[in-house]
Amino acid sequence: MSKIKWGIIGCGNVTEVKSGPAFNKAPSSELLAVMRRNADKAEDYARRHGVPRWYSDADQLIGDPDVNAIYIATPPAYHEQYALAALAAGKPVYVEKPAALSAASAVKMNEAASRAGVPLTVAHYRRGLAVFKRIKELLSAGAIGDIRFIRMELFQPLQSDMIAQTEENWRVDPAISGGGLFHDLAPHQLDLMVWFFGYPRHVSGLAMNQAGAYQADDIVSGEAVFKDNILFKGLWCFSVPPEESKDVCEIIGSDGKITFSVFGNYYILSRKGKDERVEFELPAHIQQPMIEEVVKYFRGEGANPCTGQDGVTVMDLIDAFTAKGAKPPFCFIATAT
Repeated sequence: MSKIKWGIIGCGNVTEVKSGPAFNKAPSSELLAVMRRNADKAEDYARRHGVPRWYSDADQLIGDPDVNAIYIATPPAYHEQYALAALAAGKPVYVEKPAALSAASAVKMNEAASRAGVPLTVAHYRRGLAVFKRIKELLSAGAIGDIRFIRMELFQPLQSDMIAQTEENWRVDPAISGGGLFHDLAPHQLDLMVWFFGYPRHVSGLAMNQAGAYQADDIVSGEAVFKDNILFKGLWCFSVPPEESKDVCEIIGSDGKITFSVFGNYYILSRKGKDERVEFELPAHIQQPMIEEVVKYFRGEGANPCTGQDGVTVMDLIDAFTAKGAKPPFCFIATAT
């Protein structure tokens, strides 16, 4: 394809700034059409963003002969349905995180892409940001020696400004999101672990609803073992007082430590009693670096920046940490190597 002509299914809040404008800014890329079930809102989005076409029916957008790639930005409950339809039509898919409602659903999407021979990429877009590329380089270069363990903590109050505001808070409705805020935020964090350290060998976890503010779990703990016996421990709580908010990940090695915020723009390299803090400027459209890599992949000019299998692995971790269908103490991942 000389130019990727995108159609967006679900032109809601996440596409206003984070992703939508980037499809016109990326080289060899154009946002041609958008879809939303509310026709008035779809038309309004198209008008405000200068998009030539709009639809209120996803099948019509997928069937548009001029649209040659699909970005699925709906809540997770609809990812599988639209991905399978787009893949069946032979159109490459870029799907929002988490990849699907569950690991089983993500597997169906990945298998469909493989059978059809059509590209599928998951929007774990922090892989595209310079700060995390640099952290990956430091780890690969052995900057902190052999990795011993990772400690990750994300604490937020019930009313968190880290969550995108929508008309309905579907993120805490398990039927639509798969779970609670853990399912919305943790995919970014867990995907970085997969990107840094590969597929885990085994995982376990526990999830509960402590505050009772909604039906989904609001506290989750998880452990995983990656290759070379690297131990991961994570804790997520979404009902702390505002002053206890925290977003930190520490990677401890035999010769030092790297500390960073998954939702921030810095890292701290600690070695021999000295700390070096490095900050990065985040792009105006946070997904643009990832979208540029996806466009290259869809055009046959680069590798898949985040495969369907990567999306399955992240969902495996999420399902195991929240004990969905898993038998304690461990949920073994069949794809682990």
